[in-house]
Amino acid sequence: MPPIAQEGNCLIYHGSNFLKQRLVLSCLSGKPVKISQIRSDNEETPGIQEYEISLIRLLDKVTNGTKIELNPAGTAVVFSPGLLHGGQLQHDCCTERGIGYYLDALIALAPFCKNPLNVTLKGVTNSADSPTVDHIKGAALSVLKRFLVVDEGLELKIVQRGVQPLGGGEVLFRCPVRKNLRSIQFEKQGMIKRIRGTVYACKVSPAMANRTVESAKGVMLKFLPDVYIYSDHNKGKLSGKSAGFGVCLLAETTDGVVFGAEAISKSKEKTASIPEDVGNEAAMKLLDEIYRGGCCDSAFQWLVALFMALGQKNISKFLTGPLSTYTIHFLQHLRDFFSVTFKLENPDAEDDDESLPGAQKVLMTCVGIGYTNISKRVI
Repeated sequence: MPPIAQEGNCLIYHGSNFLKQRLVLSCLSGKPVKISQIRSDNEETPGIQEYEISLIRLLDKVTNGTKIELNPAGTAVVFSPGLLHGGQLQHDCCTERGIGYYLDALIALAPFCKNPLNVTLKGVTNSADSPTVDHIKGAALSVLKRFLVVDEGLELKIVQRGVQPLGGGEVLFRCPVRKNLRSIQFEKQGMIKRIRGTVYACKVSPAMANRTVESAKGVMLKFLPDVYIYSDHNKGKLSGKSAGFGVCLLAETTDGVVFGAEAISKSKEKTASIPEDVGNEAAMKLLDEIYRGGCCDSAFQWLVALFMALGQKNISKFLTGPLSTYTIHFLQHLRDFFSVTFKLENPDAEDDDESLPGAQKVLMTCVGIGYTNISKRVI
């Protein structure tokens, strides 16, 4: 949704959709943003939610000089960003969302901070409503490395796991800073060469993890012989505060592209999950992701678009699978905040032999704005 209006430098939006996108782009562009009518029609849970407030607090910690105004009803927020400061931080994430909800916002901001980011996040490491830490470690960091060139100092470590609803997990994220990002031309995804995965079990029998491994592996071996799934069974303090299990599968291509998929057991309040179903669900999701194709995982197309737009003043090209709804709205927000537009074309249109297998691809092309980290004096 485009901004409703613009007061000077401040962009005005209505509604709660894509709140995180708007706040992250506000921090990067330095433009204040005003969001009103946040769930004003929802009688049960009106206004901004606890997990969104937790995100705003995290952005406040990462920046220096941010001003936040919230109306008493919580249905309107004015966010005036400060300078990206970074440094060593600790944040307790709201357990309504997984740590992944907060982590991908940090990945977008980290290269442009004044000081290298060293963040400890506590909460839910694996949840169904946001990318898990395993998925981000495999798929999102591989995207970030392409734009950073030198990835020394980049680390994402799961100290202890925690599943919903109570969490209890802990994650360490470190990221170096850069003067600017490289422009990129990446149009070949390569062939799938191996599949790796992690099955985790917290406060449940190890048999649950073993059954999940067998189920997921049974499906994937029909596709590729090189399949290895690690079993991560946690006990005691390292297993968090709630019982649960799940699996994250990663497929890597010959050109270093990583596709990810995950499935997690339902909490006790809902119908109990069968390990075979969880393993099978993750495997089928991964096959779907491979079919979609492209040079990045569909969950992180928006991250590619962001780094392309902020790159050096050269032409960047990147091949993706069909664009997700989230990415389409992110491209609209990039236009609002940075006046960057993308050329989107179908590379298969010219190839009669349809040499690219799978779903219809999208070739994204843009000229970077030459975004510079003003706090960093040397590359």
